[in-house]
Amino acid sequence: MTKSLYAPLAFLGSATPVLAQTVVANPAGSGPILAALGWIQGTLLGNLATTAAVIAIAMVGLMMLTGRMDWRRGLTVILGAFIVFGAAAIVSGIRSVAMVAQ
Repeated sequence: MTKSLYAPLAFLGSATPVLAQTVVANPAGSGPILAALGWIQGTLLGNLATTAAVIAIAMVGLMMLTGRMDWRRGLTVILGAFIVFGAAAIVSGIRSVAMVAQ
């Protein structure tokens, strides 16, 4: 009877930490998908999109200063543009914090 009580304790003492799976950077067959995503990223964050965002933020700022747009909606537009164009920096910051926490 005492032998059955110590069996679970033996398993607890011999436990080893499980290592995470290795992640393959580019899985097989993902070339066209990655190329399409790269094209979309280049289109959304390229020179034309950056120019359009600068003009939009300037127009929103001018409308806010002249009283034709309320401040809450204007700040939402500006904050959205910062999030879209700063997404890579935001993600790298979160990853660095997560790596330090591990």
